[in-house]
Amino acid sequence: MTPDAPLRTADFDYELPEHLIAQRPSERRGASRLLVVHRFALDGSPAGSGPAIEDRMFADIVDLVPAGDLLVVNTTRVRHARLPGTRPSGRPAEVLLIHPAPDGAWVALGKPGSALRPGKRIALGPGVFVETLEVLDDGNRLVRFVGATADEAMARFGRLPLPPYITREPDATDDDRYQTVYAEREGSVAAPTAGLHFTPPVLEALRQKGVGIGTLDLEVGPGTFRPVEEDDPSRHRMHPERYEIPEALAEAIDATRGAGGSVWAVGTTVVRALEASTTGDRRVRAGPGETDIFIRPGYRFRVVDRMITNFHLPRSTLLMLVSAFAGVETIRTAYRHAVEQRYRFYSYGDAMALR
Repeated sequence: MTPDAPLRTADFDYELPEHLIAQRPSERRGASRLLVVHRFALDGSPAGSGPAIEDRMFADIVDLVPAGDLLVVNTTRVRHARLPGTRPSGRPAEVLLIHPAPDGAWVALGKPGSALRPGKRIALGPGVFVETLEVLDDGNRLVRFVGATADEAMARFGRLPLPPYITREPDATDDDRYQTVYAEREGSVAAPTAGLHFTPPVLEALRQKGVGIGTLDLEVGPGTFRPVEEDDPSRHRMHPERYEIPEALAEAIDATRGAGGSVWAVGTTVVRALEASTTGDRRVRAGPGETDIFIRPGYRFRVVDRMITNFHLPRSTLLMLVSAFAGVETIRTAYRHAVEQRYRFYSYGDAMALR
């Protein structure tokens, strides 16, 4: 790639040994490692006296976030939205609920796709079915429940939808560890994984230090795991995700900025919600919204100053987002270091702080 060449999807590929993909969470919540990246130093600009990259533990985040800064977290809770069932032939099938639709219907995905053609039913249990009503333009399905409500079906048959690179069935540990300690309203099919590292003592230590903690809700959709298949990233279609920005958060961001503090986004979901809700004068607009924002190199950030994130899949929109924030070469350098130092990758893996 020459300096003036446009970025291609292949520029966001990297090699990762399979054994570095975390299959389970750390033994204790918060016991993960933390790769601290002083991004401007790696881009050739001065970054004070600190090193370009530091190998730390996640508990050190209390030392890294200055008093007066604002930490923003996503309080979404993961639904037990994965519903295994059977087709009329007796062969297995599966439905993944994405979000409710009007008139009691739901938007969903399923496999195999042939089992979710209009008019077909998947049996979840005795007398309980998911029936496909329509195939939507984006390939998702509109489905309805027969014999139970969606909430009843999830309570009786639902499983946590662990990411596809976790090659085991969910167990009781995941019911706790695949949710953040501050999770509130159910709405996501994937956890905002950067938040999985936080513990109540770490959050309290940050508050005692004088760090503000603000909350928002963004419903993470299945698109978070989809690789970019187009050679030109600009042709990739993002699936919309719903979010809600509380008035208190918008006010806290204004106050933090006015006092000279920085806004820290805990995870790419927070980045997407904040940047999508920003007005032309760089103020965050409170209220509900829906976004299909695709942040990639060349994007100018208007709200987020610092980021805490996990390590992301090759060729993914999330890897492109962090590359836009820190710089493509910065992220390449950081990921090479993480692989060499045997950091654990993806949802249950270690964390990175981009300063």
